[in-house]
Amino acid sequence: MGSDSSHFDEPDIPDGKPVVSGELLLTPQRLDELLRSRACIVVDCRFDFADPDKGRKDWRTGHIPGATYAHLGENLSSPVTDFSGRHPLPHADDFARFLASIGWARDKLLVAYDEGPNAVAARLWWLMRYFGQSASLLDGGLAAWEASGLPLESGTMTPALAPPATLQPDLSLTATAVEIQEKLDMPELLVLDARAAERFAGKVEPLDTRAGHIPGALNRHFGLNLGPGDYFKSPQELRTEFRAVLGAKDLRNVVHSCGSGVSACHNLFAMELSGLEGTRLYPGSWSEWIRDPSRPVASGD
Repeated sequence: MGSDSSHFDEPDIPDGKPVVSGELLLTPQRLDELLRSRACIVVDCRFDFADPDKGRKDWRTGHIPGATYAHLGENLSSPVTDFSGRHPLPHADDFARFLASIGWARDKLLVAYDEGPNAVAARLWWLMRYFGQSASLLDGGLAAWEASGLPLESGTMTPALAPPATLQPDLSLTATAVEIQEKLDMPELLVLDARAAERFAGKVEPLDTRAGHIPGALNRHFGLNLGPGDYFKSPQELRTEFRAVLGAKDLRNVVHSCGSGVSACHNLFAMELSGLEGTRLYPGSWSEWIRDPSRPVASGD
């Protein structure tokens, strides 16, 4: 592990494959190619809900060469309000300034990773899509990079600043609490909850003030998208598993939820990876839903 990024000082794969916007999931070797050819920027998204400073400390200790850091609360969310969930979506101008601060420009593919499962990295992937940009995930995260024998560096990164882009959110990619509540009794709506089964059932609740789930929601823990080593299952396997849960449901009526709109992005990503496109995110998720005591709550499986 070193403190410089000389590993990428000179691109040595000038004839490497071009960046394809549809490359949702990258192997460590593919990411290494893109970094060597200066075709992407990489962002470390490690975050510990029990210790919010740990991810940044871990990044300083060792990260993929050239990787900047994105803090879930500071960079990938806006401040909590009396009516929001725990991780409200960032405002367009704030997110644009963050992207500029890490040196992102529209001609660079953004590649996000965390320690392995990509539960937090998927949030950054989805935010890029929400603001009309392309992004990818590193399959298996940092653990896969290290297992491939690729180097790490330590210390902080000072990227070349870029001018902030003008970003516009695509609200069609989201669902609101009002919309969900209005459609609770309509069979076409399906809320898919990415939390662990015991939280969904209301048996435990380590993070929020009430336990349970949105009435009528179905549960698929985001960890089911992964196989050994925290690598994503094949698109075919994911498609079969999601269709077993969703049936013939119109994907435009599938809304992803979780505790605060973070791990729900993992299910959404996995569906996109499998070719099941067009589902939406409920950004506030459970932690916003329970802010209003008039909203109904269910428990059990």
